[in-house]
Amino acid sequence: MKTNPKATVLLLLAIIFVGNQINLYSQAGGAAVPFLLISPDARASGMGEVGTAIADDINAVFWNPAGLAFQDSVEVSIDEYVPWRQVSLTFSKWLPQFNADLFYSYGTIGQYFEDLNGTLALNVVFMNLGEFTKTLENGESKGKFQSNEFAIGLSYGTIIAEDLGVGVQLRYIRSNLAPVTAFTGGDAGVGNSVSFDIGMLWKPYDLDLFGLQLEDFLSLGLNLQNVGPKITYRKESDPLPTTLNFGAAFNVYRDEFNDLKLAFDISKLLVKRDSLGSDPIPKSLITGWENSGVEFAIGAEYWYDHVVALRAGYFTEPTTLGNRKFWNFGAGVRYDIFQLDFSFINTIEENHPLANTMRFSLLVDWK
Repeated sequence: MKTNPKATVLLLLAIIFVGNQINLYSQAGGAAVPFLLISPDARASGMGEVGTAIADDINAVFWNPAGLAFQDSVEVSIDEYVPWRQVSLTFSKWLPQFNADLFYSYGTIGQYFEDLNGTLALNVVFMNLGEFTKTLENGESKGKFQSNEFAIGLSYGTIIAEDLGVGVQLRYIRSNLAPVTAFTGGDAGVGNSVSFDIGMLWKPYDLDLFGLQLEDFLSLGLNLQNVGPKITYRKESDPLPTTLNFGAAFNVYRDEFNDLKLAFDISKLLVKRDSLGSDPIPKSLITGWENSGVEFAIGAEYWYDHVVALRAGYFTEPTTLGNRKFWNFGAGVRYDIFQLDFSFINTIEENHPLANTMRFSLLVDWK
């Protein structure tokens, strides 16, 4: 039994191009389930894919779960507070230039629990890779099948010092590239794995450095993502996209009506793979440093009167990691408990698969 050649090509293109988006499949070590590194929210995407040191809303579950530690209560009136609660939803039609019926969707919900002295959050990520036709050797159609990947995560963040938070996320991963019966060989099929993230976020209080008061000015974040065993498709096992992220954010100007923030992220893929195979966890946390190059992103966000936001950022990586370079632009608006965000990718090279990719996110302060 074999797949329709056209369907096979489309499926491979889907996998390869999604891998290209997040720096993995071929040029960056051959890690599996690359959808895990797609930034889920339009806010951070509009800033050039930065967020490790910001992580100040529910989307911290992706950027840095330690950010949940600082989300504890919300003032609803004078001297009246309720536990912090938030919901976020994102949708993006992926690689729109190819009309390949790909889409990315994400949802998360979180709440502060006083009894746990921290915040819990649940999130789901779903990547649809399209529909394909299965045929016999003689060309007879045997129906269609869907390809998709998803992950379910549970996060927790808590304060361990006045200005230091830590967080962790546990995640179940499932990759449904094709039914096992759809192919006669290769590594297509269904794979399962688990992983965890661990992060730290420092927001210094009452810290004076060379005469500069750093309270509410600086935050530093560190997040190790997707640490776990390899995912196996029939006979082949591929490593997860384990990544170490460092970020810094600066509130450069703030008054009653204006709020300007600058941030940057540096990311290192910790995957070691060659012709002999790939190193498992925890060995790859050491050998992965042999890979050359890092990703770098820088961005800015401006809010006027806490109602309207404008964002811009730039993302770049070396040739050895995929050579992606693009500008991101975004905007946001708040009304009552709702915040709607939008982002747009403007690629430097023509006919890039990510050109004109848009994300839409809805954030709800659930009081």
